[in-house]
Amino acid sequence: MSRTAEKVRSLVREDPELADVLEDLLDHEGEIRWRDVKGDVSSGQWGRLLEKDVLVESGEGFEFADPDGVREGLEPEEELDESPESSSWSKWDKLAAVGSFAAILGYNFQPIQNTIGGAVEVVLGPLDAMLPFYVVVMALAVLTGLYSTLLQANLTDMSKMSKYQERAQKLQDKMSDAKERGDEAEIERLREEQMEAFGDQAGMLKEQFRPMAWIMLLTIPAFLWMYWKLGTGQVTGEEVQMVLPLMGEVNFNTGRAFVFPVWIIWYMVCSFSFSNVIRKALNIQTTPT
Repeated sequence: MSRTAEKVRSLVREDPELADVLEDLLDHEGEIRWRDVKGDVSSGQWGRLLEKDVLVESGEGFEFADPDGVREGLEPEEELDESPESSSWSKWDKLAAVGSFAAILGYNFQPIQNTIGGAVEVVLGPLDAMLPFYVVVMALAVLTGLYSTLLQANLTDMSKMSKYQERAQKLQDKMSDAKERGDEAEIERLREEQMEAFGDQAGMLKEQFRPMAWIMLLTIPAFLWMYWKLGTGQVTGEEVQMVLPLMGEVNFNTGRAFVFPVWIIWYMVCSFSFSNVIRKALNIQTTPT
């Protein structure tokens, strides 16, 4: 949008009657002289048009500096899309969130840790018996990366996420334009719109956390099992030794990278890498366009 159009919209917001005045002036043929239009235009309105350089001197009178920009500014202003209605959580989504929170407590409560670790051992024990522990961790990273990607793709409404982001971007662009031209009235109005749009942030978080509840419900028990296996000394000998890039030979029980145990770093590297491969291989979109 041209600067003239923005000026015109700002002036019309301050004085709605100025829209009709500008329509009449646009129909005026030749130079515009004050003595010819003072019956239809107040001195204040005329002064504002000169002050904002909407009208500029031309010979013995005035003319529009940018007639097309004035016409553009008089067109109905594009309204921001209404905030999309956020998806409601089903009772199963809420139960998944509660279950995830309960599983997190297992890191601090040994009875919960033993219960979850023992239950997961029934499923993963045979795999652990066949493979070294670091390979089991890699297999779990691949598995969790797969279902995390699928859950995000199926439980997140990407069209709604895109609408949230588009609406926020439009507000930001309008605010930047208003600040650039020093339109304090428009800045104040947009600030009020931004306050009203804070609900969009809650809607976006709601969309993002719905799949996270299910991802955590499935991932935390796997983490607890690995933590339980190492913490109870069930993984020993060569199974806890491996060579990592930049770190050399490390021990899953005692090795640390920064503040994290080595086995967590190994899991995160595998999960991140395989998740990207899975998304590209299945052409799955997990972020809004």
